[in-house]
Amino acid sequence: MTPKQKKYKLFEVTGIELEYMVVDRDTLKVLPIVDKLFEDVTGAITSDVERGDVEWSNELVSHVVELKTAKPTKKIPTFRKKFSGEVKAINAVLAKRNAMLLPGAAHPFMDPFTETVIWPHDYNEVYALYNRIFDCRGHGWSNLQSTHLNLPFANDEEFAKLHAAIRLLLPIIPALSASSPILDGKVTGFLDSRMEAYLHHQERLPELMGSLIPEAVFSQEDYYRTIFSPIAQAMAPFDTDHVMDHHFANSRGAIARFDRGAIEIRVIDIQECPSADLAIAELIVAVLKALTSGRWVSSYLQRAWDENDLLPLFLQVIKDAGQAMIANKDYLLMFGLMKQDQMTAQKLWQHLFVELYGELSEGCRQQIAHILEHGTLARRIVERVGKHPSHEALLGVYKELAVCLEQDKQFV
Repeated sequence: MTPKQKKYKLFEVTGIELEYMVVDRDTLKVLPIVDKLFEDVTGAITSDVERGDVEWSNELVSHVVELKTAKPTKKIPTFRKKFSGEVKAINAVLAKRNAMLLPGAAHPFMDPFTETVIWPHDYNEVYALYNRIFDCRGHGWSNLQSTHLNLPFANDEEFAKLHAAIRLLLPIIPALSASSPILDGKVTGFLDSRMEAYLHHQERLPELMGSLIPEAVFSQEDYYRTIFSPIAQAMAPFDTDHVMDHHFANSRGAIARFDRGAIEIRVIDIQECPSADLAIAELIVAVLKALTSGRWVSSYLQRAWDENDLLPLFLQVIKDAGQAMIANKDYLLMFGLMKQDQMTAQKLWQHLFVELYGELSEGCRQQIAHILEHGTLARRIVERVGKHPSHEALLGVYKELAVCLEQDKQFV
């Protein structure tokens, strides 16, 4: 979805990005060597490695690598083997440096204040600007890995439907995807610690994130006036060299990319293996399709939700994931639940899974069933390491997660 390409229609294609940490195989200490990885493969330090259907690219910090669909795909399940194959390829190269990829949305014992290395190569002027404004040595900047889901729209009408549906779904996505229960070697009390840290990482310039849940705007003109204009004004005193693109500065949980004709969802924690990530992506797309088609309620009713009504639900869910109790009858009604006064987020996802079962691939069904039966990856991690984990326990479990990533299998 580049500016030169045609604009795709609603749900015609999907773009997916997966972020992973590079760590020492023995100690799991983060290693800022993504530039060396790229150099080992291409012979030069670069910010992108083209590998056919999947590309590798750098991120803000030098220990994180992103795998992404080179072009938007019409069929999400076809990328399971492709992403998994690239994970194996990267691990084979990293092995020469006694390094490997580690999954999960936050490193369990990285110290971001001493271990952060900002990417020093291409696009560094933008990263340096962020570092000057915010100091990127916090968990909300340098210790977070996510799955980004890009969904297209062809015009304002499609944008309005898609934005309304995404805003409504954002609060419960971490009930499926939370995978970051541990920071600084301690269980934080948030199953999605990545999003809790992210909520606070730009408090110096609150215009960049707003309420995390995007404002109720449903046209490009309104989006520029309500969201992009305040962002530009907030950044202007700092961005004196004009290096920042307003699309890039927008840090909401879902951001409109009018340059691409897409909305990017950013609240999904990365899982233990590509199959799980793509299953979550597939289910999210299926729910959004149902919402935009008016399966349960009209798009008009979906647009009535204020971000300040949706944010409290999100805050509950990043803490308790599937066990978060949703006691908002009006919210449950948006998904066709007319008789329930309250329901856990996990039960709501079970309802959606059953409703849309016939529209999901077999692989997706298996992966989602595992999450709904055993809980989010975050809950499974805490159950294994305990509420007060030792360093040895964390090493053991996260090495097991690295094996899950290498073998593309779910963590039990």
